[in-house]
Order: sequence, then C-alpha cells, then structure tokens
Amino acid sequence: MIEYLVLGVVLFVVAAAAVKIIRPWQKGLIERLGRYQRTADSGLTMVFPFVERLIKVDMREQVVDVPPQGVITKDNVVVEVDAVIYYEVTDPVKVTYNVANFYTAATKLAQTNLRNLVGDLSLDESLTSREVINTKLRQILDDATDKWGVRVSRVELQRIEPPRDVTEAMHRQMKAERDKRAMILEAEGQKQSAILKAEGQAEAIMRVADANKYERMTVAEGEARAINTVFGAIHKGNPTNDLIAIKYLEALQKIADGKASKVFLPYEASGILASIAGVGELLKEKVSTEEQEKT
Repeated sequence: MIEYLVLGVVLFVVAAAAVKIIRPWQKGLIERLGRYQRTADSGLTMVFPFVERLIKVDMREQVVDVPPQGVITKDNVVVEVDAVIYYEVTDPVKVTYNVANFYTAATKLAQTNLRNLVGDLSLDESLTSREVINTKLRQILDDATDKWGVRVSRVELQRIEPPRDVTEAMHRQMKAERDKRAMILEAEGQKQSAILKAEGQAEAIMRVADANKYERMTVAEGEARAINTVFGAIHKGNPTNDLIAIKYLEALQKIADGKASKVFLPYEASGILASIAGVGELLKEKVSTEEQEKT
C-alpha cells in the first residue's frame, strides 16, 4: 500500500508539472532538451516534465524608458534629452532567441540614434522639431528591431532641456519679442488714431468751407439780383443827368459824415460837379425868365 501511495503521489506531481496554463496575452515557447520545439497559444498546454520546458512571452504593447542623456546640438549647445519607446512583440521566437536582453538593446539603440538626430539640428530646430525627431527615430528603431521580432509602434520625446543660462537667454529674447510686438501694435494704433483724427478734421474743414462757399454764393446771387433789379428799375425810369448828379451828391454827403479828417473824392466827381453847376445856371436862367414875364 505504501508503494502504491508513493507511486500515486509521484504520478500526481508529474501530471501537475506537465499541465501548463498560458494567459490570453501570452505565447508559449516549448523547448525539448534545449531545442525549440513549438509555439503554444493561450489556454491549457501539456509538456513532458524534465524533458520539455515552457517559456512564456508577453505579447502586449510595452514601454522602454530611455534614460536622460546629454546631447550636443549642431550649434554646440548641450541639451538633456530623454524619450519613451512603445513596442510590441510580433515574433516570440525571434525576441527570445535573437536578442539576449531586448530592453537594454533598445535603450542603447535609442540613445545612440538620439545623439545622431539631435546632433544634426540646431537648438531652435531641435526644440521645434519634436514630431520630426519622433518619426525618424521610430523608423530607425523599427527597422533595427525587425530582426528581433519586435515592432516599434511609436516614440515620444519627453524632454529637450537646454542649460539654465540658455533657457534664461531664451526667456529674455521671448520677452523682448513680446515687448516689440506690443510697441508695434501700440504704434499702429496711434497711427490709425492720428489718421482718423486728421481725416475728421479735414472733413470738418471741407464742410465749413462748403458752407462758407454756399453762403458767399447765396449772398452774391442776392446782390446780383438786387443790382439787376435796381439797374432795371433805373433804366425803366429813364433818369436824367441832374437826378443822377443829385444822388451822387447825397452819396458824397454820407461819405463826408465819417470821422476821417480828410475826404478823398473820386476823379469822376469833377465832371459830375460841373454838370451840377450847369444845372444851377439853367435853373437861374429859368427863374429870371419867369420873373420878366410876370413884370
């Protein structure tokens, strides 16, 4: 009975060692006497104890954190660069037998190519070309890791940090650029304000000038109509020379009523006065004739 009991225990241990469970995200590599035999999918798998060995390979997407390193840019500025690599296993056999330590190999490969890529760029280009660096580095790593049975899905640069003095200089430069843009905008605003103000003043002057012009034209037209009316009335009434002379003397009287100590008479006044004298003589002769007729 003891022998059967021992045999049963041994068979149970052997059976337990022969049954293996592979999870859904894993692949199982089965080696027989140190030689690759087959690949097992997820689920329950049987192996021969002490003859076969099961190696489980994780097929999920995984992350490689590339440590920070100093990289010299094209313009001789040392920047700290680190990245993250996302990869997934496509061939469990290659990733197991073609590379001893994929994590270390991928890290060193990424650091080397980061130095090459960033070293070909200036500081400004490296700071503004993250997507370009990510794309190129992913392509390089994907081509290099293809023989390891791994596909690099994406690469992300976490940090590109220049030295402190360079960072402070960049901050001062950005502040100067902002101040410059603010001054330009303020100057443009003042310019537009001055232009609008000048246009408003010019328009106001033009309107005042138009109003004065209209006023003068209206006054001139009124005076012209008045002159035409007077002129027409004079010619219609057929005035005599003596009447014109008397009106002229009345105008001269108004001129003489001024405060000036000297009165300048126009040259034509002599002829008019002569005509007035002639009118006086005629009046005297007429009066004397009438008196004679009465006597």
